[in-house]
Amino acid sequence: MAAIAATKKVKKSGADKAFQFMLYLLSIALLILVVYPLYFVVIASFSDPSAVASGQVWLWPKEFTLDGYEEILKHSEIWIGYRNTILYTVAGTIFAMIVNIFAAYALSRKDLVGRRFLMLLFIFTMFFNGGLIPTFLTVKDFHLYNTYAVMIVPFAVSTYNIIVARTFFETTIPEELNDAAKIDGCGNLRYFFKIVVPLSKAILAVIGLWTAVGLWNSYFNALIYLKDADKYPLQLILRNILITSNMQMSFGSGEAMQIAIRLSNLMRYSVIIVSTLPIMCFYPFVQKYFNQGVMIGAVKG
Repeated sequence: MAAIAATKKVKKSGADKAFQFMLYLLSIALLILVVYPLYFVVIASFSDPSAVASGQVWLWPKEFTLDGYEEILKHSEIWIGYRNTILYTVAGTIFAMIVNIFAAYALSRKDLVGRRFLMLLFIFTMFFNGGLIPTFLTVKDFHLYNTYAVMIVPFAVSTYNIIVARTFFETTIPEELNDAAKIDGCGNLRYFFKIVVPLSKAILAVIGLWTAVGLWNSYFNALIYLKDADKYPLQLILRNILITSNMQMSFGSGEAMQIAIRLSNLMRYSVIIVSTLPIMCFYPFVQKYFNQGVMIGAVKG
């Protein structure tokens, strides 16, 4: 009888149903607020700019056109930008993961001498830095200026990522595992790669996603530390295309100016899609680890 009673559903009161209904409404409203701006950018990139400006575009594309994408893809440097951005994102993510995860694991070990002092040094850099000019001089002194490495090496360390990963290791990896591994003759490196890393897929996915998105969208470092156009990432190349389009619009006249204005307005939305679509396609592959890694890594032990 007890088993039968346990299987029966708990009857909800009217207040509970009303509260649940309000939660559903609030969730749907928040979803619309988040998703609709993204959806609008997509349909606006396929619509005539005059229809977008007049407010006719809000649910479906109006006067469907691919002129914005065609104009962007006419530029051969787009593919150079994609190549460079993929290189910076893949190599930069791998290098940053190695640096930050190793640092986080070391700082999570209670037998590390001076770990609190080292952690304070890391945290200090979150609030104080030398500024742009000293950083630029340092990059030049290390002969990294105008090299591919300048987009990968100098800015790989992220104190925030180290703190999140360190907290994950402290709260999730039991110290007893290390003791058992030592009894079996397992060294520190073998223990890290054979035991810690397989148990840390969630936080590795989260840190990797944060790093990859940051590198994919980065353009300021390229603007400051790169001078050769063949090393520019996609974001900087798209920025230059928009600037060139606006300049043509400013110096045009008559019908040519109207065409330039139309293309410029179209390209604003198309550029967003071209630059963000690849990294958005990457997100579903790590989504299942994302929430778990954030929540565990954010709880202080």
